[in-house]
Amino acid sequence: MLFRQLEYFVALARERHFARAASACYVSQPALSEAIRKLEQELKVPLVRRGRTFEGLTPEGERLVLWARRILADHDALKQEVTALQTGLTGDLRLGVIPAAAGTVALLTDPFCAEHPLVRVQLEASMRSADIIDRIRRFELDAGIIYPDRQDTGDLAITHLYEEQHVLVASSELLGGQSSTISWPDALELPMCLLAHGMRGRQLIDDALAGRDLVVTPQLETDSVVALLAHVSTGRWATIIPQTWLQTLRPPAGTRVRRLDSPSITARVVLVTAAAQPGSVLTRALLQTARNTRIDQILNRPVLSAET
Repeated sequence: MLFRQLEYFVALARERHFARAASACYVSQPALSEAIRKLEQELKVPLVRRGRTFEGLTPEGERLVLWARRILADHDALKQEVTALQTGLTGDLRLGVIPAAAGTVALLTDPFCAEHPLVRVQLEASMRSADIIDRIRRFELDAGIIYPDRQDTGDLAITHLYEEQHVLVASSELLGGQSSTISWPDALELPMCLLAHGMRGRQLIDDALAGRDLVVTPQLETDSVVALLAHVSTGRWATIIPQTWLQTLRPPAGTRVRRLDSPSITARVVLVTAAAQPGSVLTRALLQTARNTRIDQILNRPVLSAET
């Protein structure tokens, strides 16, 4: 059995198309097909259902592709370990991030890249928590930043990063007064624009309101925090977003930030990795950076209102 055969098999399982898999592996389609046939002969089981085109993996193939991914991941980890002993850390770190953490991930990746300048980080910043977990299990990602609540993470390693807190952002004219907090009944009186239904940030708001028999009916919904703040900047809208966004996207001029009172909305954000030991040397280095950086302390600094 050759690592090349396993690479071709995993590529075919991922692409679900012989020509695309061959292109991804930089080989001809006949060469890829022949290598997979030889793998089937060696293992004495059919791995691929073939017709005029690729028709999927056999039940045996679905089981064995998990082993193939694990073997290739361990092979890559071994090479990275040896290289690190000789020249320091090199290679590619694949990181998946939920949209809510897109504005904070630099607090982790920037010091990591500074510590390990030969490592390249491949960052995907618009993924769902469940998809990140699935791709870590499939060895397609090395680590991810997710909401762990309501997720099956029993076989993964969890490292706490920070607690996300939602705040209300609106113009000074809409809010008035000098209080640092606002009650939900008062907040719901404001012309509201919010994240769309189905997004985790909106789900947290709806769940908090349901516990108090309250409902929010925003006139405008979107999947973009940037779009929400753009509307707030007109002075005629209020929104509720994670305070962490305001570390990168500063509040629009003339606005104030208010904490929501009874209940407050919080959500835990964590770094998730495979639990298998010893694991990838790159993943271990990322975990060490996360522990040293203390992102939670950085994000606990107050965000100033942007009044003019």
